[in-house]
Amino acid sequence: MRVAIFGGSFDPPHVGHQLVALYVLETAAVDELWFVPCWKHPFDKALEAFADRLRMSELAAAALGTRARVSDVEARLGGEDSRTLLTIRGLQASHPGDEFLLVIGADLEPELPLWYGSDELRRSVQLLVVGRGVSAGRSAVAMPAVSSTEIRARLRAGKSVDGLVPRSVLDYIRERGLYAK
Repeated sequence: MRVAIFGGSFDPPHVGHQLVALYVLETAAVDELWFVPCWKHPFDKALEAFADRLRMSELAAAALGTRARVSDVEARLGGEDSRTLLTIRGLQASHPGDEFLLVIGADLEPELPLWYGSDELRRSVQLLVVGRGVSAGRSAVAMPAVSSTEIRARLRAGKSVDGLVPRSVLDYIRERGLYAK
């Protein structure tokens, strides 16, 4: 099976994430796409609890059908920081018959040489580069520049995030009182 790995903080997952996932599922030669919320941000970025981000990712993925799933691999791996190479190694070890591809935004592609184990990562997986905002890079289309940072700020300020966050995710945020601080 060919699996596209779509990693991120997903704090919270938003419609931009869903559009990227749908784009990959519909245009790349993959059988499934797995959302992979990071366990601990490598640059100490404060995140909502992993369990909440995992559940919100599940809600966002559910709208995309059975070919979109969520993996808790980074929680199972644990460790100090989430590192993409370690995640890929973990997935390859637990799913030896599968081929993994890595979804990254065109905005992150220039930073790839600075990532932990970048050379090994590039040898281990095919990159699926997706445009974000006005720059599509190698991607055929640019996805909307929806930002989790902006969404969190709007929620903290009591402003509307209608149209930016899937309804099921927004219901979960409200139910759990997330991003109110």
